[in-house]
Amino acid sequence: MYYSVMMNSYGSSSGGLSSVDNALRLLRLLSSRPSLRVSEAAEELSIARSTAHRLLSTLRDNGFAVQDRSNSAYRIGGVLTEIGLAAIHRLDVRNAARAPLEALRDRTGETVSLSVLEGQNVRFVDCLEGTLTVRVGDRTGLLLPSSSTAGGKAMLAALPPGELDLRYPGDRLPALTSVSTVSRDELRRDLELVRRRGYALNNQESEQRISAVGVAVCDVTGSPVGALAIVCPVERFTKANIEEWVVLLRDTALVVERSLA
Repeated sequence: MYYSVMMNSYGSSSGGLSSVDNALRLLRLLSSRPSLRVSEAAEELSIARSTAHRLLSTLRDNGFAVQDRSNSAYRIGGVLTEIGLAAIHRLDVRNAARAPLEALRDRTGETVSLSVLEGQNVRFVDCLEGTLTVRVGDRTGLLLPSSSTAGGKAMLAALPPGELDLRYPGDRLPALTSVSTVSRDELRRDLELVRRRGYALNNQESEQRISAVGVAVCDVTGSPVGALAIVCPVERFTKANIEEWVVLLRDTALVVERSLA
């Protein structure tokens, strides 16, 4: 028997695809040269100067490009640099966690995962299927609400005070099952319990008959950079297993954190 995860697909309108494509091409140009003038952008993309100016201005207004003074050339902006650094940092966490994850999977026989925060969600950036016949499938690439996952709640609990309100300006949260956390106040209570315990649980909150236990992986400042989780069919989500897995997860997280230090 095999437990699988259904991923949501999102459609998009074709109306703005041309502008998006040109904006992405502009980003590539900006990242490949010291500066870029409107005339150069228009020529490279075979678009009108007015269109090139509008796109570059939009990139500038959103931090992807900078302009030293009016009517001057554009250069790569801080936001694009931050995205690149974040991608490198994520890759560092994934590389540091791979061998410890393999050891954790082999020790427990269960599916193990590494996830990172993306706004109100978590992205599974690595996952190793368990070795048991009945197991949870690979979740790599899956995006789920942080409030409904063990790893997500472990990371949210490790954030600085006030960060929760910034990430969740509204009270209502997405519900994936009948037992999902559905309000910000409820999430606050969940996170306080996570802080006291030092680990987070997901008992069928993201998918029926699937449960998980997770802990945060933090950098030297104490900020969460990822979360490790053991995911299993609900039948094996017992008190004895949870107690054993929490010890293993904490030990594994410590190994990863030392590799990142």
